[in-house]
Amino acid sequence: MSLFGSTTTSTIGTTSSTGSAAELAGDRVLTSPPEDSVSDLSFSPQAEYLAVSSWDKKVRIYELAANGDSQGKALYEHQGPVLSVHWSKDGTKVISGGTDKAGRIFDLQTGQSSQFAAHDAGIRSVRFVDAGNTGQQIVATGSWDKTLKYWDLRTPNPVSTVQLPERVYTMDVQQKLLVVGTAERHICIFDLSNPGTIFKTIQSQLKMQTRVVSCYPSGNGFAVGSIEGRCAIQYVEDREQQKLGFSFKCHRDNAPPGPRAEASVYAVNAISFHPQYGTFSTAGADGSFHFWDKDSKHRLKGYNALGATIPCTAFNRNGTIFAYALSYDWSKGYQFNKPDYPNIVKLHPTRDEEVKPRPLKKR
Repeated sequence: MSLFGSTTTSTIGTTSSTGSAAELAGDRVLTSPPEDSVSDLSFSPQAEYLAVSSWDKKVRIYELAANGDSQGKALYEHQGPVLSVHWSKDGTKVISGGTDKAGRIFDLQTGQSSQFAAHDAGIRSVRFVDAGNTGQQIVATGSWDKTLKYWDLRTPNPVSTVQLPERVYTMDVQQKLLVVGTAERHICIFDLSNPGTIFKTIQSQLKMQTRVVSCYPSGNGFAVGSIEGRCAIQYVEDREQQKLGFSFKCHRDNAPPGPRAEASVYAVNAISFHPQYGTFSTAGADGSFHFWDKDSKHRLKGYNALGATIPCTAFNRNGTIFAYALSYDWSKGYQFNKPDYPNIVKLHPTRDEEVKPRPLKKR
């Protein structure tokens, strides 16, 4: 891994069609959704199970049938709102973290949950990671207490604690790449061959607060979304970053004509990568979601605002299902969380024309 180069601003192609409401009519609604805002979604890498965390202090696990039906498989609780959820590689365990400062693990085989992690402040993000060269999965927890901790689930204490420059807002992992986005726009990059040391800390190229980071399936870079309706495409290797890195505007309403016209700008809340094609989705506080091809710099498909903010999204293990939550993202404070605000998770069957990358033009 080498240092990052600069990021250029690019106008991404948007010649794709905008999806109609009719094209989403077949999206199935998850049965018995959470009772408060949905905070995170995670699909099992081994079966059609979806874990959903919520501000109602619960993690729910659903089983999805081939016809799109869903049913509750399991449920366990935290002592406060749950902010993050993630599956183990073998699909037998789910981990979660929340404002109760605790990391919990649920074993699908025994149906039991237990606490495995503790921080001095809320746990914002949790991930199973393949650290070192042992082949043994451990857990990384990122917290508002400005630390990243690694946990071997066989022992009660963290195996390593890394001091971070600021509070953790977002975190993701692919292969040996772990990326942590914190307050004040710091981005900490880890090579999991040496997980106890930050490989490099950089300042986000985006000018406003980091909302989400999401690693490429190839593990050679990551995308960053911010509250300013902008997304950055970043690479770990310096030569790739200088050649391929760029940022683009998204999740904005066009300004009406006039000398004082201002565009409405919305936070990019979620970025999810297709596990096979490497294309990605963005979803935001405007209530819309879009599919993009970073390599051809094109929007593949976009869907207009759906009447509620979208706080989180996820693809299933083969990319045939795209899950998205229509739920309050807290971007306007507690006073906008009305009792009648939508609070559902939808399952969108993807089509190749939405998510398959475009052939690159020969130069």
